[in-house]
Amino acid sequence: MATVSGGAYGGGMSGITYVRGDATVPSVKGVKVIAHVCNDIGGWGKGFVLALSRRWPEPEASYRAWHRDRASTDFGLGAVRMVRVDRYVWVANMIGQRGIRTGSKGVPVRYEAIDTALGRLAGHAADLGASVHMPRIGCGLAGGTWSRVEPLIMERLVRRGIPVTVYDHGD
Repeated sequence: MATVSGGAYGGGMSGITYVRGDATVPSVKGVKVIAHVCNDIGGWGKGFVLALSRRWPEPEASYRAWHRDRASTDFGLGAVRMVRVDRYVWVANMIGQRGIRTGSKGVPVRYEAIDTALGRLAGHAADLGASVHMPRIGCGLAGGTWSRVEPLIMERLVRRGIPVTVYDHGD
């Protein structure tokens, strides 16, 4: 897989590695966390989650149980649940989206929830000694813009020394 430095997307060395490829198959050594954004209403069925579910049943099962038991769990905007899917691979289900539809209240993405979730993710990744791998979170169905999400990743993960790779589909 060809690696593109942050510079190719403008703006010097960002500290984030951008690659073409599939975020569900990170090609680096060591412990890896695949991070993605979920909604806060229990919906799992469109976008990146489908790629996750094709590889592993656990992230979806964990998310659905977490939502079902939300009266007694921390399920809600900004929360993170780490799901182990392989010896060296974890999936971070991060709640960063309110509902699923763009409408009168704007887009579903909640930047402050993504920010909170990334801060929690950083703690988990640091504890695991893991690198973090993700699609352009919050920018697909959630309707966000990368120019708002990227600085959150820089602040919460990169500045703590956690390696981050962002995957763009090579269609």
